[in-house]
Amino acid sequence: MCMRRCLVGLTFCTCYLAFYLTNKYVLSVLKFTYPTLFQGWQTLVGGLLLHVSWKLGWAEINSSLRADVLTWLPASVLFVGIIYAGSRALSRLAIPVFLTLHNVAEVIICGHQKCFRKEKTSPAKICSALFLLAAAGCLPFNDSQFDPDGYFWAVIHLFCVGAYRILQKSQKSNALSDIDQQYLNYIFSVVLLAFASHPTGDLFRVRDFPFLYFYRFHGSCCASGFLGFFLMFSTVKLKSLMAPGQCAAWIFFAKGVSPQCRDSHEPRACLRPTENFHCFCLCCLGLQKPALSHGSTATSSLAAFTLADPLSGKVITAGLSILLFDVILTSATVGCFLLGGLGEALLVFSERKGA
Repeated sequence: MCMRRCLVGLTFCTCYLAFYLTNKYVLSVLKFTYPTLFQGWQTLVGGLLLHVSWKLGWAEINSSLRADVLTWLPASVLFVGIIYAGSRALSRLAIPVFLTLHNVAEVIICGHQKCFRKEKTSPAKICSALFLLAAAGCLPFNDSQFDPDGYFWAVIHLFCVGAYRILQKSQKSNALSDIDQQYLNYIFSVVLLAFASHPTGDLFRVRDFPFLYFYRFHGSCCASGFLGFFLMFSTVKLKSLMAPGQCAAWIFFAKGVSPQCRDSHEPRACLRPTENFHCFCLCCLGLQKPALSHGSTATSSLAAFTLADPLSGKVITAGLSILLFDVILTSATVGCFLLGGLGEALLVFSERKGA
């Protein structure tokens, strides 16, 4: 049983890492900034794969509870807001910045539990909320790559995440399982985003996208759709096998904050994020042999670091994104990331203690 939990947890971390890096590559490197089409594609692939899994008996979906569909409709609307705003924000913000802002949703949930539901909140959880809020509040003033639109969409994203999780917990009926809820989210998202692609102009502007007929774009979009489904499925499995505190620990393990980031005042390796990430993906897929030159040593040194450091799981997502994408770091931004990491670590501690 312990081995099974570890395998599910490692699968979740792998999918989490690959999903964020692939999405960031499509949104920021290829600059496919048409969220109604990109998120519509991801939810379409996810819905089809979930439907096939249901028909093959790999997942259970209760199709007879039509009355519960209407009660879940507001949550599905919030889900569309989460993925749309998240896509807009991630296209403009670095992954560590996006994750730091995303964590503020926990503050909203904690505040709702404390103020409206009058639940007893541990001091560790209150400190966690304060640290997360302080990290996100200080970040815009210390971000040398500050993008107002990116932060605007990140705020909408975190409010939608907070409202979605509050609504999810407040549902009195337990008739809908996590798989049922996600299946409804997929269906509603595909329909709504398909209709929204016309008034937003994405349907017409995509014809001018320069990489529309390139294999890099096709492969990345296919990978993002499959990875989104596997991330959802592994998350459901993780929740079903582990206590909430253990789930929070695995999520923290997957996100992480990199303590090995260099200050922007120090000399950085001479690398081009677009080429390095593209070569990194091709090497992982076995489509290209790694080229060892003075300008592409970051990938090989990264692999050595990942294999050598037993605590490297803590930095897998944020750390890899910093090495593979163009991120300007200062001591102040690193301090914000570390403060956010401390806040999330306290949240994990409070969840495990409460369990």
